[in-house]
Amino acid sequence: MKFPSFPIKKVVVLVIMLAVPGILYYLLQEKGKNRYKPLGFFGPKELASSFHTKRGKKIQDTLYHTIRPFSLPNQDNILVKFPADSAQITVVNFFFTRCTSFCKAMNNEVARVNQIFGKNRLVRFYSISVDPEYDNPKVLLEYSKKFDEKYSNWQFLSGKTDVVYRLAKEDFLVDALKDTTEKNNFIHSPMLILVDPQKRIRGYYDSANKEDVDRLSDEIKLLITEELRNVKDR
Repeated sequence: MKFPSFPIKKVVVLVIMLAVPGILYYLLQEKGKNRYKPLGFFGPKELASSFHTKRGKKIQDTLYHTIRPFSLPNQDNILVKFPADSAQITVVNFFFTRCTSFCKAMNNEVARVNQIFGKNRLVRFYSISVDPEYDNPKVLLEYSKKFDEKYSNWQFLSGKTDVVYRLAKEDFLVDALKDTTEKNNFIHSPMLILVDPQKRIRGYYDSANKEDVDRLSDEIKLLITEELRNVKDR
């Protein structure tokens, strides 16, 4: 029996029609999961004794620096606990109300970011005073009125001096200390610090650089996406 012959062009077209759906499926299922570059981790890290498997390869787990749990009173004299009961993304900065340099501009940038995420339950903001002896809850409440009162997820925190300074240096890895050369002045970082739901530092952003603060907004969105995917995979 003689089989019918097919022109080579028709064969090529048929092969392409059969192959393309499979390629698209692979790209959507495999590559679609990694359309953004995950954020890095800041602070000391060490290898764990446990392992995980990725694409059949055994990989040793890494232990990253994490923020220790703490509790500080806010502007309403309510004790705020970190971490909160629910997993949330946190933006932290250090300031003081008597600051005559960059603190007001820094918190204006916090307010600008908060305008984007103020209604998102996954995001919260902590501004911690490095002058806690003066910045009691009453002072913080008055200071907070300089900003829009709709920011219910933005807390102004204070506490004992040694606790705050230890938090800054050992946990958030930034400077916070009294300026011995000038009365009522303190040395502290202008950075906004991004912390993920697992209490790991994922970014530092210079509050004096609007492009850097814009990057913070973008990377909060990345963390939200990352957290939603983690919840879906659990």
